Formats: sequence, C-alpha cells, structure tokens
Amino acid sequence: MNLRQLEAFRAVILGQTVTRAAEMLHISQPAATRLIASLEEDIGFALFDRIRGRLQPTAEALTLYQEVQRSLVGVERIARTAHDIRSLKRGSLHIACAPAMGLVFMPRVIAAFLAEHDGVQVSLVVHSSSEVIDLVVGQRCDLGIIVLPNTYPSPRAERLLATCMLCAVPANHRLAGHAVITPQDLRGEAFISYPSSIGSRQQIDTIFAAYGVERDLRVETQLSQPMCEFVELGVGVALIDALSAMNYRGNGVVFKPFEPAIEMDFSMLLPLRGPASKLQASFLEHTQAYIAEHVPSAYRF
Repeated sequence: MNLRQLEAFRAVILGQTVTRAAEMLHISQPAATRLIASLEEDIGFALFDRIRGRLQPTAEALTLYQEVQRSLVGVERIARTAHDIRSLKRGSLHIACAPAMGLVFMPRVIAAFLAEHDGVQVSLVVHSSSEVIDLVVGQRCDLGIIVLPNTYPSPRAERLLATCMLCAVPANHRLAGHAVITPQDLRGEAFISYPSSIGSRQQIDTIFAAYGVERDLRVETQLSQPMCEFVELGVGVALIDALSAMNYRGNGVVFKPFEPAIEMDFSMLLPLRGPASKLQASFLEHTQAYIAEHVPSAYRF
C-alpha cells in the first residue's frame, strides 16, 4: 500500500463515485480507478460493490476506512507541521545573551520577531560572554550573543553592532557640558567600574594607566543599568556601553563621548557544526534589521 492509494480510497468513500473522487484528488478518472484496483490487489479483498451506478463500500471497506481516516489525519497533521516549519510559523529558539544586550534590547528584538512568527517559542537566558560561549560550544543553546568577539576565535560569528563606550556623568556634574571627555578629565573622580573579571574593565584600566590617571574606584558592578543608577545618585562617574545609555529612561545622567574610543562589538554566535536552521538564520536577519532601524547612528562605531 502507498499513501496515494489510501487517499483515493478515502475520496471514493466520501464522494461515492470514482468521478467525484478524481475531482477531489485533481487526477483523471482512470487514474483513480487504477489506484483503487491496485489497493484491492495489495490487500487481497474487494472494497466496493457497484449498485445502480454507485460504489457501495463493503463491510470490510468500512472497517478499513476507520483506520485509514485516522492515519491520513495524522499525515495531514505532519504536512501542516512541515509547512509551518518551512514558513517559520513553528519551532523554538534557545538564546543565550550577554547582559549589555540581553536585559533590555534583546527582549524588544524578540517581541518584534514573535509578532511576525506567533507559533515560535523563544527562551532567553542572560549570562556573561564567556558563559555564553560555553553554552554555544556545548550545544546547550541555539544562538549566543556576546560582547568583544575577538575573545572567540571561531569564524561562526556574525557581527551585529559595533559601538563605543560612553562616559556617564550626573546631569549637574562639572563635566556635563563637555563635548568629549578624556582620561585626564576624570583624574581623582569617584569611579563606578566593572569587576576585573569583565573584559571591558581590563581595557579601561589599560587606558587610564597609559595616561597616568588614577581614579577613586568607589563601586564595582557587572551591569551597566545599576551603574546608571549609581551615577544618577551622585556616587561617581562611569564608562558604559552605548546600548545601556540608549535604554536609559531617567533624566539625571548625561552621556558623553569618551576618547580614546573603547570599542564594544556585539556578535551572534551560530551553531558550531552544520548549517544554521531556517529559524536561526531568520532570527539573525531580523536582529540585524532591527538594529539597523532602532539603533541611532550616533551610537554606532
């Protein structure tokens, strides 16, 4: 038996004539007749009696029809699922993301994606870049988003955004009116810093050491959002990523360009082995388009 035979059998049961069955299947009447004949030959018994020009299913045919109907409904369900997968209406994505993009920006990216793909399920977890790399390498997530891709040697990374760190100062600070802030401007300032375990901290410390500038390291925190809160409360100044500056909703902090520029790259890590799935590739394209539309050029490097 094959699927086309069973479809013809069901069509004859429903249409009661071979002509109607052929119309339902979009085939010729002789083709439908051949399918029924070959099915009867395969199963070893007759399926229909011709009475007054109509085909009447035998008792055996009605018993067989119940099972055929269940089976074909399952096949149709599989076909619909395949169509949904092909049209990106079904599937799941497990995304691991660094905090700078994962806390505020990535939920907006995902929400816009789900608005176009309402059958897709997304799981978002926020980890440090090194932990995100481990998840991708261990195949425990579908996509990873990290900062500073030069820490990851694999070629399977797509750059999403290159930005520069900005200097966050209280709105009433003496430096709030400066067009650009330099290391010398921050000599002796109370400073809010990333912990030593974060790559940006090492870059920042190297620059200040090169300029011979000492800061008063007052507070450490691994996230840019609390940094903005500390700055607004007058605890000190900070260097933060441009995305966090863009997402800041208060009015007690101003963000100024910092020179020399400290570049921050955001990249999406793809699966290490095999091609990206249609859903993964679609999400990458969506993220790139969303960034192009929603991140102002002033925040790009």
